[in-house]
Amino acid sequence: MSILAYDLGASSGRAIVGRLTDATMEYRGLHRFPNDPVQVGKRWHWDILRLFHELKQGLLKAKQQGIAVESLGIDSWAVDFGLLDCKGELLANPYHYRDSHTDGMMEKLFEQIPQREVFARTGIQFLPFNTIYQLFAMKQADSPLLREARHLLMIPDLLRYFLTGERAHEFSNATTTQLYNPVQGDWDSVLLEAIGVPGSWFGKVLQPGSPAGTLRASLQSELGIGSIPVNAVAEHDTGSAVAAIPAAESNFAYLSCGTWSLMGTEVRQPVMNEQARKLNFTNEGGVGGTYRLLKNIMGLWLLQECKREWDRTGSPRSFPELVELARQAPAHQAYLDPDDPLFMPPGDMPARVQQYCRQTGQSIPHNIGEIVRCVLESLALKYRYVFDLTEQLSDQAFQGLYMVGGGIHNTLLCEWTAAAIGKSVWAGPAEASAIGNLAVQWIARGDFSSIGEARQTIRQSVKVTEYEPASTASWEEAYGRFRQITGLS
Repeated sequence: MSILAYDLGASSGRAIVGRLTDATMEYRGLHRFPNDPVQVGKRWHWDILRLFHELKQGLLKAKQQGIAVESLGIDSWAVDFGLLDCKGELLANPYHYRDSHTDGMMEKLFEQIPQREVFARTGIQFLPFNTIYQLFAMKQADSPLLREARHLLMIPDLLRYFLTGERAHEFSNATTTQLYNPVQGDWDSVLLEAIGVPGSWFGKVLQPGSPAGTLRASLQSELGIGSIPVNAVAEHDTGSAVAAIPAAESNFAYLSCGTWSLMGTEVRQPVMNEQARKLNFTNEGGVGGTYRLLKNIMGLWLLQECKREWDRTGSPRSFPELVELARQAPAHQAYLDPDDPLFMPPGDMPARVQQYCRQTGQSIPHNIGEIVRCVLESLALKYRYVFDLTEQLSDQAFQGLYMVGGGIHNTLLCEWTAAAIGKSVWAGPAEASAIGNLAVQWIARGDFSSIGEARQTIRQSVKVTEYEPASTASWEEAYGRFRQITGLS
């Protein structure tokens, strides 16, 4: 009996097929595809119809390989959305969260409703691309799309709608909009009124593990396949990744590492106090009635953009080659704050790294290895900073850090993270979001009774590599310099 997990990241997507044996889960890649943003004029968009096409290709490959798919689920990145008209037709390609139309919108909204109240109503950290600011930007620009819109669906909700014809929101992704009130357990009418968007656009919210329809009859006919149940999983990919953490203990720290890095812990109730607001932590919905108390960190986006620029200008290197060059470069020469707004947009990232170092009076990294080392050391030190804050805010002491996602292939980053936090790092699985997606589907099907039981099976099924901290004294000194240079108190 096989199930299908679609896991869509900010740069690529994959269809993973999984099945359960007596004691373990087995999974393998079925279909992989790029997810490239498209720039038209000044605007950045997602090619949502291409993504839907790739979902269909995954179903066709399953059919061609004789795989009987018993259910499927979708997870993706958060905050972005599509708008439907009165006939249920998509009005336009969704904006990409890195599009500049939200510039200055956070501050403008706070003129109408105080930042403190926004956090008290949502518990969500302040990021300029959150759904609330995207909608507010469209309202301020008098977008004609808002006049025609009747429904809003987040990216996985939208793709699920294309598959099933059923409109519904999913809890983990709904919370990321900064429009969902976890205390009320519903969309926040005060915030919707503040941005001038009708509450009728927002429907029922499904918990991860809920049934969410079956494939449309027209799609069954088009692909020559039968009816397949579609489940709402933890549709924010970080929610799925955390579901796959192979932890035996109930209090653990995690780092989901990819284009973005997300570090935090799992809690039963959202932490919505003043300290959480000042530290700009977030409380995103999780599996089994939990919340993910975490903080976003810019992540390997910086390295990906550096590589893109070097590829473009005739100095192509693979990621393993970049990591080896970083290993050979001098240690602890310069640091940056990965979350500085300078690094948010696409563009010439190596030049921006040098610009940051120049502006902060540091030694300027000149060659590829020095730039990559600056980025990776800075990420490890930022992880230390957020790790300490997570312990402080959750009133817990963690024995180490569970690290999952594609970033664990960067073994140097894993080593340096262990050294920076001075504790063990347990790395694996790399395909955490897809595995968590599968796990929640098995919970929905009754194969697991709880997320705890699912994690037990995951521990028995995946490889986890342990990294012990080394050279902690030099990293402790580096951490002090890093905080001084970046101004992180």
